[in-house]
Amino acid sequence: QVQLVESGGGLGQPGGSLRLSCVASGRTFSSYAMGWFRQAPGKERELVSAISRNGDRTGYADYVKGRFTISRDNAKNTVYLQMNSLKPEETAVYYCAADRTVRARYGSSRYDYDVWGQGTQVTVSS
Repeated sequence: QVQLVESGGGLGQPGGSLRLSCVASGRTFSSYAMGWFRQAPGKERELVSAISRNGDRTGYADYVKGRFTISRDNAKNTVYLQMNSLKPEETAVYYCAADRTVRARYGSSRYDYDVWGQGTQVTVSS
């Protein structure tokens, strides 16, 4: 059973940067597409970015394009989310998730992801 553990959240300044990491247990990490989601209080959980199994394909929500970068290191069982030019409205709990269905790229819906981390709080405030 794969388990995901996020880290790297905390307090970020508006316009600043944070880097999130998500480490997966087990030996099959390279078999999964991975995604980063976020959920603000009172709002739906939304897909921020996703990456294919070997990292050759990535996708971003429109509101983070050009500012966030997803990457993965399969040798370290880790997926990253580099977040730049942070905005206060991006305050949320950020989750990583695994899409274990074999696909050409990655799942586009939260319902495509079947393993979730516990989340890490990101607060953007001065």
